[in-house]
Amino acid sequence: MTKKMNVEPGALYDANYDPELVAERAACKELCYDFNATRPSMEKERSELLGRLLGRMGRNCVIEPPFFCDYGYNIEVGDNFFANVGCVILDGAKVRFGDNVFVAPGCGFYTAGHPLDAERRNRGLEYALPITIGDNVWIGAGVSVLPGVTIGSNTVIGAGSVVNKDIPGGVLAAGNPCRVIREITEADRLRYPKIVKL
Repeated sequence: MTKKMNVEPGALYDANYDPELVAERAACKELCYDFNATRPSMEKERSELLGRLLGRMGRNCVIEPPFFCDYGYNIEVGDNFFANVGCVILDGAKVRFGDNVFVAPGCGFYTAGHPLDAERRNRGLEYALPITIGDNVWIGAGVSVLPGVTIGSNTVIGAGSVVNKDIPGGVLAAGNPCRVIREITEADRLRYPKIVKL
């Protein structure tokens, strides 16, 4: 890992022209390419590639290709993690997922941000802020989670949401920008009384 790992969260660093970071992203792209080229039956190979790619991988980790990330080693996933197709994680900073997290298709987790002023942006400078997702979280299709966000445990994020601020645990939240709609209650557990055996 590079000297960037010593940069404090939110500080500007050279993301585009630093040779170490360019080389690390290139190596990560190679692993992502190999992972995305696997056949559906190649579960063992997929798991081995994810083990090489991710910083931490819990038990029963499934990520459906295609999957893309910047570095890989900044991504930590807990047990029983599932990410459906089209997941993008820009992991310039840590991205941590707890246990029992479900990520629907087309979701993005973006730790990177850029200066508003063009002069510094054009010099390739950016910042990165960590993202933390708690346990038992379900993230609906097409959700974007922006730099520095924490989503609490037992929360559901509705499809299409843009999460630009922290969301507490135990709630249903949705929208652009994402906002808390209501708490998740015992009535939600009773909403689907029948379990059908197929």
